[in-house]
Amino acid sequence: MRRKFIHLVSFAAVMAIIVTGCSQSKSSDSVKVKAEKVSAENEKNKGSVYVESEFAPLKRVVLSQSEVYFPEEDSGPNMMEDMKDIQIKMEKEREEFKKVLQKYDVDTQMPRLLTEDEKKLGLAENGITGGAGATNFFARDPFFTIGNHIIEGSFFSSYRRLEVLPARDILLKEVKANQNPYVAVPQPDVSKGINSKTGPFLEGGDILVYGKTIFVGNSGQASNKEGIDWLRNYLTPDGYKVVEVKLEKNTLHLDCAISFVRDGLMIVNEDSLPNGIPDELKDWDKIKVSYKDAQNLAINGLPINEKVYVTDIAYKNTIGKELEKRDIKVEYVDFKITRSFGRRFPMHKLSHYCVNKYLLNKNFFFLWIIV
Repeated sequence: MRRKFIHLVSFAAVMAIIVTGCSQSKSSDSVKVKAEKVSAENEKNKGSVYVESEFAPLKRVVLSQSEVYFPEEDSGPNMMEDMKDIQIKMEKEREEFKKVLQKYDVDTQMPRLLTEDEKKLGLAENGITGGAGATNFFARDPFFTIGNHIIEGSFFSSYRRLEVLPARDILLKEVKANQNPYVAVPQPDVSKGINSKTGPFLEGGDILVYGKTIFVGNSGQASNKEGIDWLRNYLTPDGYKVVEVKLEKNTLHLDCAISFVRDGLMIVNEDSLPNGIPDELKDWDKIKVSYKDAQNLAINGLPINEKVYVTDIAYKNTIGKELEKRDIKVEYVDFKITRSFGRRFPMHKLSHYCVNKYLLNKNFFFLWIIV
């Protein structure tokens, strides 16, 4: 059986660590009180990597090395012929995105590439992926940070189960420097086969952090109830509330349905949420997006802080216009090629993970950046 190795560098796999810094918006008194509590928690954890919210100031990110290693029969006969042009275009998108980050003094770094042994393991039919392949992209998903907890996830799709390894050195470095709790979701149960849906599964794209309230998506295609229960059991002793958010089956991750822009303001597609918007968020101001645009990843943007939001130029006249009405500065990047591969920003937001702003003056918002 012949195999193909495809090396893509894309934004869609960016991962970032966000610095702590919580700014308050003109929302309800209860929201302001929560923000004050979050800031107090921040102060208590100063000196450590700490993710306070999705919109805390972004200081440092990891831009992905997007690599795809699939069996030839799965990738199609013309894919390699097309990849050179696609690679060039994706690298250009990434560089334009990087310029936006640098404009706001956000430091960038990248995970290492897959090793030859990792590529071989991804193609081993009796290995961890069942021979489905190996990937090193969409760094938003392999791990995530909640408060000061750095957590490696567990993938539903078997070909992604080696994906955390290229970023692990970054995680270990941060843990060593800051003494963060560092855990991994238990490996999925494969007693009934490599593609068993038992789990537990928990992926970074399903995690939205808002102080001590953590929203976790469940579409049946990524994170599942077992993974969410594991997270709840792990975080509850530390004072967290974990809220499961049901997603319709075609909405892979929660960050494809909801994006927090600032305290009290979200971008959302309600058709992606069969049980509706979570009670905790119903009073928020909402920029509503069509189901079609949500499926094209219109919602999958990135707040650099509570005043600046990055999105695709394709949504300048829709999402962008609504954000500007609300005094949000919008930075636009053309992510046409990257978005066509399934996710927008190639970064893992450790910015979804707020790094304490006292951390070397370079807050690691994400250790994974993607979109």
